[in-house]
Amino acid sequence: MEGFLNTLDSASGPLLHGFKLTVGISAASVVLGSLLGIVVGLMLTYGGRIAALPFRGFVDIVRGTPVLVLILASFYMPAGIGLSPGPIEAGILALTVFCATHVAETLRGALNAIPPGQSDAARAIGLTFPKMLFYVLLPQALRQITPNFVNTAVEIVKASSLLSAIGVGELLLTTQEVIGRTFQTMEFYALAGALYLVVNLTIAAGGWWIERKVQAR
Repeated sequence: MEGFLNTLDSASGPLLHGFKLTVGISAASVVLGSLLGIVVGLMLTYGGRIAALPFRGFVDIVRGTPVLVLILASFYMPAGIGLSPGPIEAGILALTVFCATHVAETLRGALNAIPPGQSDAARAIGLTFPKMLFYVLLPQALRQITPNFVNTAVEIVKASSLLSAIGVGELLLTTQEVIGRTFQTMEFYALAGALYLVVNLTIAAGGWWIERKVQAR
């Protein structure tokens, strides 16, 4: 244990950098993916059959593709059109798309589960569609999607470990580099697992707090 603590002291800088990068990439992907997912979910629900068709194809293709393939495609395929995203940008793009499709499907299901009478009542009092959406439909949908949204955020954090495949120096890759120098495999993988657990438990606690707030309204 003493040898591990001594090694940890010298490796704490790289590990902390990798941890911060994991949290930053995950947070950016969740925020951007949620915004994109809301747009896609609304188009799937209210866009009409023709307008919703490309969004339906987008969601089905992405949800049917392994996350690692999305990451590799985001990193290598843009070169075909003359773009060269860095590993971090490509990773955020892949995780954003992955998050967006899950948010879109969750939102679509929640909106479709709202009784039609809610929309009829909103129209009867003269609300326009945007007002009906923001004051009537989305608040009700939020109560239903919070648990699934938390699960999606947790999945994004776990999927961020796959970014090591394109050279992103996140927590897992940094841990592997430290292990390569110290040969203390079990100790540093256990530490990395504990750090991932802390992040995901924090997300779960935040989701529980949000769920209580929205249910109280």
